[in-house]
Amino acid sequence: MHAVVTGTSRGIGKELVKRLQEAGYEVTGTSRDHSSGVKLDVSDPGQQARFAAQIKNRPVDLLVCNAGVYIDKAMGMEDYSAEVWAKTLAANVTGVFLTVQAMLPNLRLAQEPKIAILSSQMASQARAPGGSYAYRASKAAALNIGRNLAADLQPEGISVGIYHPGWVRTDMGGYEGDITVEESVAGLINEFAVLNLDTTGCFHTWDGRIHPY
Repeated sequence: MHAVVTGTSRGIGKELVKRLQEAGYEVTGTSRDHSSGVKLDVSDPGQQARFAAQIKNRPVDLLVCNAGVYIDKAMGMEDYSAEVWAKTLAANVTGVFLTVQAMLPNLRLAQEPKIAILSSQMASQARAPGGSYAYRASKAAALNIGRNLAADLQPEGISVGIYHPGWVRTDMGGYEGDITVEESVAGLINEFAVLNLDTTGCFHTWDGRIHPY
């Protein structure tokens, strides 16, 4: 089986490559700076087209949209600029859609194709403690994209799951997080394994709990 994982230079993405390979997948990883796998800025349509051309006619059984940025961590409201919003939405929202769009022909070649979108508990409208406006909005949009993709792609046999990976001890999550990268990824891979057309559109935590929208 073949998996494509975006954002694999560090953290969750890097561990996903390792664990999926151990599970028997052939993995194509991507990173914006070419430090891991294929160079791909997920927000760049030209790079997406070139990436799609590189793996043309190869089935993709699992697509994991992991690439993202968290520019406004601990940022005060007065510090926000249009650039912060533009960069965040480009990577975390547009990037998700462009990646799915580019990989769709390859997903259609697989027997039981799956798309996993890494969102966050910060996408939840039920959990709104303030701050991180751009990141929260972008992850909410990624959740919305995943839910609508699930509806559109279900007739084609493509399952879509959206996941909160936990508060993970990484550069992005910070080192006060609740769980390790290894714990998060082990749980996520279990979730990917049980994703199917009956559960498509789910918003789950890394350990299998249903997350409120």
